Amino acid sequence: MKLSNKEFDKIVQRAIRRIPDEIRQHLANILITVQQWPDPGLLEEMGYPPDEPLLGVYWGVPLNERSVAEPPLFPDTIYIFKGPLEEMCTSLEDLEEEIEITVVHEIAHFIGISEERLAELGYE
Repeated sequence: MKLSNKEFDKIVQRAIRRIPDEIRQHLANILITVQQWPDPGLLEEMGYPPDEPLLGVYWGVPLNERSVAEPPLFPDTIYIFKGPLEEMCTSLEDLEEEIEITVVHEIAHFIGISEERLAELGYE
């Protein structure tokens, strides 16, 4: 599947609207950006195997690790990687669902939602 950046961005917006309010409300101060592929340096820094597709990543300081004395220097960002998502999905519906799941998991890293709670919400 290959989409234009504009088409992909529309699907990202639809996927975000599907996220339950309980989780979506935390996106207010998070930048979401789409990149074609993860940077090899990022994969190496994360210890991520280069042959395993990375669909998205949260980059920032999780809420439970923040300090009033040392606020984050950069905005919290969720990166969505278009290339790996396009390669793994076979339909627009599948793509929208995978983007939703990816964004929810990255928000969970930011706010500290447990894997159990994600499972209760249907995001295993």
